[in-house]
Amino acid sequence: MLFRDTMESSAMVGVLLLIGISTLLILGENQVIKASPNKRSLDDLVFPKDFRFGVATAAYQIEGAYNEDGRGMSIWDIWSHIPGKIYMNQTGDVADDHYHKVREDVEMMKSLRVKNYRMSISWSRVIPTGLIKDGINQKGIDHYDREINMLVNAGINVAVTLYHWDLPQHLQDLYGGWLNSNEVVEAFRDYADLCFAKFGDRVKDWITFNEPFVTSVQGYGNEGMAPGSTNSSTVSPYLATHSQLLSHAVAVKVYRDKYQKHQNGRIGITLNSNFYYPLTNTQADYVACERALLFGFGWFADPVFFGDYPQVMKDFVEGGRLPQFTPEQKKLLKGSVDFIGLNHYTSNYIGNRDTPLPPVYQRTFNDDQRTIGSSYKNGVPIGPQADSDWLYVYAPGIRSILNWIQHRYQPKMIYVTENGVDVPNESDMPIQQALNDTFRQNYIHDYLAEVSKAVMQDGVNVKAYYVWSLMDNFEWANGYRCRFGIVYVDYKSSNLDRHIKNSAKYYSQVIKPYQ
Repeated sequence: MLFRDTMESSAMVGVLLLIGISTLLILGENQVIKASPNKRSLDDLVFPKDFRFGVATAAYQIEGAYNEDGRGMSIWDIWSHIPGKIYMNQTGDVADDHYHKVREDVEMMKSLRVKNYRMSISWSRVIPTGLIKDGINQKGIDHYDREINMLVNAGINVAVTLYHWDLPQHLQDLYGGWLNSNEVVEAFRDYADLCFAKFGDRVKDWITFNEPFVTSVQGYGNEGMAPGSTNSSTVSPYLATHSQLLSHAVAVKVYRDKYQKHQNGRIGITLNSNFYYPLTNTQADYVACERALLFGFGWFADPVFFGDYPQVMKDFVEGGRLPQFTPEQKKLLKGSVDFIGLNHYTSNYIGNRDTPLPPVYQRTFNDDQRTIGSSYKNGVPIGPQADSDWLYVYAPGIRSILNWIQHRYQPKMIYVTENGVDVPNESDMPIQQALNDTFRQNYIHDYLAEVSKAVMQDGVNVKAYYVWSLMDNFEWANGYRCRFGIVYVDYKSSNLDRHIKNSAKYYSQVIKPYQ
């Protein structure tokens, strides 16, 4: 496969030319995508007739009811209650109250012509301690059973993420969470088996993990996300990744051995990645861009496609800190996806780091990667900044990353499982002003236009696209400050009223021809 075992920059440039993105690699000194106030048309949004459009959410971010009906605590319940960890000490205790408003929200999706919905299951709601030997929570199972039935009855196809960052706190306390590759892997296998058995007759797309990179690097490498474990940040991210990958592999084996044939569904994993453009027009920076892709996306994708970590990681993560797979584990991992999910929001510049590194056993993940990143080049941003400080709008990046994935891995199917934006200062606007979210509407159009080019012109096997998010929600460390929803949630109203934004109306028109 391309770049499988080489980092030679001349080969990289040749392939980038081959996949038709060479013109994107060297951006002009002052080239920026302008945030146009004009609304886009639908004329350049052309997809195959069977292309699937949807919306996405995650359990902890919308459900609330954190201590109701037998639900156990998750690491995010504990983390969000630690003062100073979340913006204004906000929590997901209530969130959008989707647990109680699920019928209303399904009807809202139906009114918007949504035919595909990506949701997640709260592990601790169906197995309070995370360990099936301690018993299941029937009320939690009944809740998801009702929700999935409502969706199916509304003509909405259901994609379920098994793990969207909300590990049962008991497993963190008992085993150290994802740092343990034995007991937690077995616990995840049992949890996945339960979900397949209870819901798999109606769920046709299963996602084992959402953005395991974030769990590993921000959850176990620093204190940016729950559980904030930094006991050994030089080793912990690699251990957490190893455990998640093995958990993915055993869950896929259970699904394929016991359920897939008669349930007729698909199973995959969702990975996140920016696309990276060289900070300078040097071979070292071209190589650094490829290395950043392999240290991020490839860290997880290489094992599930090829059976092992990227060679560059084996070379650069020194001191025996990168775990090794056994021959049996490699066999279990290789080919363990029916589709690969991509969460993509932004792109940025990458340069090669040539400054001295700390001693091996003091190095962090970022040290090992040996890159420097920036959203600016010569003082000019790559595109307009969104509300989040990390998100800059550069739509061609999604076409570039999709081409890169296609040419490296040749996947059967790619799903864009998240793509979206938060409008600058939206939370400070009066509701009626916030509903006129042209910034988001243009973002959705421009990114979808690039996905269309990837599919129709480049031959990339993208089969589905999900907007993040259906509605404003708890955005992790940012709490409710950043709004990514195409539906506005009024957090000042006692009923958490929903209001349809213009971007939702626009997206409804986009998907109408593909019903």
